[in-house]
Amino acid sequence: MYWYLWTGMLINRVGGFVALVLSLYLTADRGLKPGAAGLVVGLYGIGGIAGVLLGGVLADRWGRRPTLLLAHFGAAAFVGGLALTRDIPAIAALAALLGLMHSMPGPAFVAAIVDVVPAADRNRGFNLQFWAMNLGMAAASVIAGALAEVSFPLLFTIDAAGTLVTAVLLLWKVHETRPATRTMGGPAKGGLHTALTDRAYLAFVGLSLLLAVVTMQSSTILPLAINADGLRPTVYGSVVAYAGLLIVAGQLFVPKLIDRWRKGTTLAVANVFLGLGFSCVALASGVPGYLVAATIWTIGSMLAAPPNAAVIAELSPEALRGRYQSVFYLIFPAASFIAPAAGGVSLEFLGDWHWVICGGLGALAAAGHLLIQPARERRVAQAEKERLAVPVAG
Repeated sequence: MYWYLWTGMLINRVGGFVALVLSLYLTADRGLKPGAAGLVVGLYGIGGIAGVLLGGVLADRWGRRPTLLLAHFGAAAFVGGLALTRDIPAIAALAALLGLMHSMPGPAFVAAIVDVVPAADRNRGFNLQFWAMNLGMAAASVIAGALAEVSFPLLFTIDAAGTLVTAVLLLWKVHETRPATRTMGGPAKGGLHTALTDRAYLAFVGLSLLLAVVTMQSSTILPLAINADGLRPTVYGSVVAYAGLLIVAGQLFVPKLIDRWRKGTTLAVANVFLGLGFSCVALASGVPGYLVAATIWTIGSMLAAPPNAAVIAELSPEALRGRYQSVFYLIFPAASFIAPAAGGVSLEFLGDWHWVICGGLGALAAAGHLLIQPARERRVAQAEKERLAVPVAG
């Protein structure tokens, strides 16, 4: 079952490249000015925020499989609509709906992986998931760039086809994975508010937001630093491609390295590497310096992926896994706003000290993970003890 989910995520990521070129399509093909195009892309993002929350709720209420099928068939329909319409208001509405559908599968996919992968193997399972996502994103970037030069309608059509392939695979091979209720008294109580008021979980989510803000410097502020050093835009593309290749080449070796480490310790080390890598940007002035910095922060990203997902799985009640995943996924749109908004001002007024501050945020997050680790481990141990003490409904 895991491998069908993994394959579905890979195909979906390879085929889901419309979002990468949406702004280019709106300006180059539809003739919108950058401000108007940004507004439409912003609607895609707003749809994504709603989709994350809706996807988590539906994954718990309807089930993982129905949520995944709705999201993929819906996304294919809306991408097809983008290929056929030339009306700007219609494009804006479709962009918002597409953002909704693109974000819905995330919580359901991860909740399904938690359902089917034993706790002892989750580090490896989530590591392979992270690897597939990065491999798919790298392929999508190449395909999107090539197709955008040929035909945007063709690009939309191929995207829709890839999404349909994923939907058919899920329909054919993936059955419902949502756990049956363990208690004799019926479904577990709780809802989205349970995750939003879970202090231990929110502490972890808050530290993960710091990590995401630092990580997103590579896609928001780093191009400005490279440009300020008088380097060509192709240098930025090369640095990002190099980081992606490092993940594809090295991610599969991470589980063996960290299997014996405590999750909080692993996350602390990961944040130190991330912070140190972006701090090195302050010293970089040429391609070698940026490649060294990228190497260091990419090691941090690689180390963080498996324990991040495993901690979410540990803290999530069985009946609320989708909702807990959706709350975690909110950090990405939040970081997408904070990283460029705060980072741009910081770089403008502080110059290279901006990158030193990024290093400080990494160190702060590392300390936070070490601080909350004992209490979180006690909670997980107590929850497991209670789970084993409850008879399975029969």
